[in-house]
Amino acid sequence: MTRIRTRYAPSPTGRMHVGNLRTALYAYLIAKHEGGDFLLRIEDTDQERFVEGATEIIYRTLEKTGLIHDEGPDKDGGVGPYIQSQRQAAGIYLEYAKKLIEKGEAYYCFCTQERLDSLKSSVNGEEIMVYDKHCLHLSKEEIEANLAAGKPYVIRQNNPTEGTTTFHDEIYGDITVNNSELDDMVLIKSDGYPTYNFANVVDDHLMGITHVVRGNEYLSSSPKYNRLYEAFGWEVPVYVHCPLITNEEHKKLSKRSGHASYEDLIEQGFVSEAVVNYVALLGWSPEENREIYSLEELIKVFDYHHLSKSPAVFDMTKLKWMNGEYLKAMDDERFYSMARPYIRQVITKDLDERKIANMVKTRIEVFPDIIGHIDFFEEMPDYDVAMYTHKKMKSNAETSLRVLTDVLPVLEAQEDFSHEALHAVLSQYIEKEGVKTGLVMWPIRTAVSGKQMTPAGATEIMEVLGKEESLARIRNGVEKLTANQRGD
Repeated sequence: MTRIRTRYAPSPTGRMHVGNLRTALYAYLIAKHEGGDFLLRIEDTDQERFVEGATEIIYRTLEKTGLIHDEGPDKDGGVGPYIQSQRQAAGIYLEYAKKLIEKGEAYYCFCTQERLDSLKSSVNGEEIMVYDKHCLHLSKEEIEANLAAGKPYVIRQNNPTEGTTTFHDEIYGDITVNNSELDDMVLIKSDGYPTYNFANVVDDHLMGITHVVRGNEYLSSSPKYNRLYEAFGWEVPVYVHCPLITNEEHKKLSKRSGHASYEDLIEQGFVSEAVVNYVALLGWSPEENREIYSLEELIKVFDYHHLSKSPAVFDMTKLKWMNGEYLKAMDDERFYSMARPYIRQVITKDLDERKIANMVKTRIEVFPDIIGHIDFFEEMPDYDVAMYTHKKMKSNAETSLRVLTDVLPVLEAQEDFSHEALHAVLSQYIEKEGVKTGLVMWPIRTAVSGKQMTPAGATEIMEVLGKEESLARIRNGVEKLTANQRGD
């Protein structure tokens, strides 16, 4: 059986779009599921779109997501160079374009821009240009004279104008197009660089790529790819076209959405494992009824035949839920190291950050959520005494004032302000008074936090705040409730 070889071939144009990450992930999983090779090839022939530093982003993203390539610019597997501009400089593309010319499958085109513009027409409001094969009929002598004179040229694919071309995609099945729809696309541009389509075919063949994974926007280009493979007499690879990714409004996920790239999501507090897990499910469904998968588990279960044809909706609510699940399962030490920068955005006091991190670990979905959960530790918010009323706890302003007044001297006498010791002494009070736990803990928690929802109970909060600050807040609660009772 032929060894599976897939590739991820990004252009260094900026941050890695979620769709590109999915392409890389699926190519990686297809290869690794069969014990094959995953290659990285940098497609930088479009110099106008090249962004400085983008190649480093590609390397960094693949490393952080765990999609480690077996071959690439930094790992020579014997089929390099793995950077297209270097392959172009070596003359690889021009060499193969000339082979097609010799076969009659391509030809030199010397048409000026003015002449090409004259071929343009409007179809459904869109301006298109279909080349008329004018230069295909130049004699050998005319071609040689033009080349000798240094006349600018491109090399075009010579596609038939009659009949049909059929290609097979693993997801979409057999697709047939009329050859009359196939334009004679440019293979080598006037600057000597290959076009994206031509370089892809040449590189994929020379690098032994068996499976080509890409977005379904390239479906319409596939007949031209196939005709190139056939013209060279090369074996056509297995095509796997992935469905479109849309936003919640079912529009194409764009950079303007604010969460279209891997780095956008990391900056918004998502963890890499959750992003990879979620992206795997954008258009693919496992056989099992589960959603949480490690990368190692994805390698075992991934079957590209289960990809969908329908567009996949990027649901931020679902991703946040999944991220929360990963945070809950995370090792405490790693969670603390990742949570610490967010804690320090709001906490300047000398408080136990590890305990605060442990409090919020199961309460958040993304790291920035931490800020809203813990801001009361830094500064007591002003709050309404109505918060002391809780019907389920049978707590109100009157009962709360009585509880706070009663427990204040108990807490003042307490030297050990650990959660365990505080819980023990308050439990004694609850047992002595013969009341429910909530009737006591609710007003204390309200007094020390000033918030309806907190990441932990009253005793855990007091342990972090310390005795002095906790008592000051409880005394403030007594004053608030007393003033309310007087009608102040």
